[in-house]
Amino acid sequence: MAIIVTKVLLTAVTLLVVAEILPGINVSSVYIAVITAIILGFLNLTVKPILILLTLPVSIMSMGFFLFIINALLFWFASSFIQGFEVNNFWYALLGSLLVSLASILGNRFLLKTNRGDVDVKIIHK
Repeated sequence: MAIIVTKVLLTAVTLLVVAEILPGINVSSVYIAVITAIILGFLNLTVKPILILLTLPVSIMSMGFFLFIINALLFWFASSFIQGFEVNNFWYALLGSLLVSLASILGNRFLLKTNRGDVDVKIIHK
């Protein structure tokens, strides 16, 4: 449970940073960033696999490039019904989704590395 909360908070902080960097993305508060992170996670968990399955031929023909389009459309779609989270156009949605995805990948690698709980065990042969 703690990892999920950490991932949501990481995404929320990333959204706030992306909103500061890109002028076409606006997040009005930390609360809105957290709500947006939760909704983006829900959309990525439920809607994205269906869209990937439906657009599989296009994704294969474009060598996976169309997956970036799906990410951007979900990012832009989320902004259409979350008050306080605004994305001006598709290109800002594409840039924003790329930056949020990159931060999520890096954050997940760090989280998985530190929270894995692996213990080095040395086997001694007699």
